[in-house]
Amino acid sequence: MATDLDDFIATTEHRRPSRILYRAGFTEDLRRRVVEHIGTENIAGHYGFYASAGVSLKRPEGLPPLDFSRYWHGVELPEGTRMSGGVARVPCDFFHFTHIVSPLRHATSLKEIEDYPFDDMHGWACSMTPEQVQQAHTDGRIVVGWVGHMYETAWQIRGLEQFLIDLVERPAWAECLLQRLADQNLIKATAYAQAGADLITTGDDVANQKALMFSPDMWRRIFHSRWAKIWRRVKEINPSTRIWYHSDGRIDAAVPDLIDAGLDILNPVQPECVDTDAIHKRFGHHLTFDGCIGTQSTMPWGTPDEVRARVKECIGKYGRNGGLMLAPTHVLEPEVPLANIDALFDACREFGTFE
Repeated sequence: MATDLDDFIATTEHRRPSRILYRAGFTEDLRRRVVEHIGTENIAGHYGFYASAGVSLKRPEGLPPLDFSRYWHGVELPEGTRMSGGVARVPCDFFHFTHIVSPLRHATSLKEIEDYPFDDMHGWACSMTPEQVQQAHTDGRIVVGWVGHMYETAWQIRGLEQFLIDLVERPAWAECLLQRLADQNLIKATAYAQAGADLITTGDDVANQKALMFSPDMWRRIFHSRWAKIWRRVKEINPSTRIWYHSDGRIDAAVPDLIDAGLDILNPVQPECVDTDAIHKRFGHHLTFDGCIGTQSTMPWGTPDEVRARVKECIGKYGRNGGLMLAPTHVLEPEVPLANIDALFDACREFGTFE
């Protein structure tokens, strides 16, 4: 009997797996209601999500946390504010969303960008030993390493408007911050590939509903070139490691460059934005799609029958011979009916089981 790891390898090699692999994420409000609905905290086991094991870098014991206090002297932040990498995430009144307050929003010099605290991750150990990776493989689990963002982290540190202005008026500032993030991501990706990870996940939301948010030249030169270097290093170490990239929005124009740089899996293939048929016709023999089930359309506003029809359509068009992993195109929000969640995974099992 094929394991999820076997099916992952078959899927990304464009061979028919024993089943279509699938998964989903939930906002906390919806997750709580799903647990009540199914009677168990084990949502993944109940619905049959594919089995994975996460690998990360371990912060050395005794290493002091980074000090970001200088950026917040005299700043009053509301109760419930969380700090992440020096960025303040202020709770708002709409479920899981937060307001971002950026520590470098008032920066006046390149030196302030250069001096922003980052951990030196050289020499940090992986959370999984080679023996643990091998055990995960023996158990049929997919070993996944999350590398991170660049653009999204950069604008959160600098401020969205400030960072976009920097790209045009002070490109050295923007590139300094991006390169520091790229250096960290390279360390993580290298370590995961050396550990034997099957899948390395990366991403940046660089598109809106209609197009890339940057000119193709700027995107290639400033952002994509840095990801391409990281991906090349992964493939040099472990050619079988799969590269996964996330960008919401209409990402069509970037797909050829992503493939040339070594991309294996594109997420989320948002049907409200991209022409999925056209991308599959042109690039389906190169790419595995991960996603395809709309969270702006089918999941919140469709009927259970429409959810089932979308799953059947995607499997029939894109997944009969590998190349498809199904998932909602983003975390499922509170307005998604429980009946649609049941329908999604029932359909994945019904139409996506081949053996």
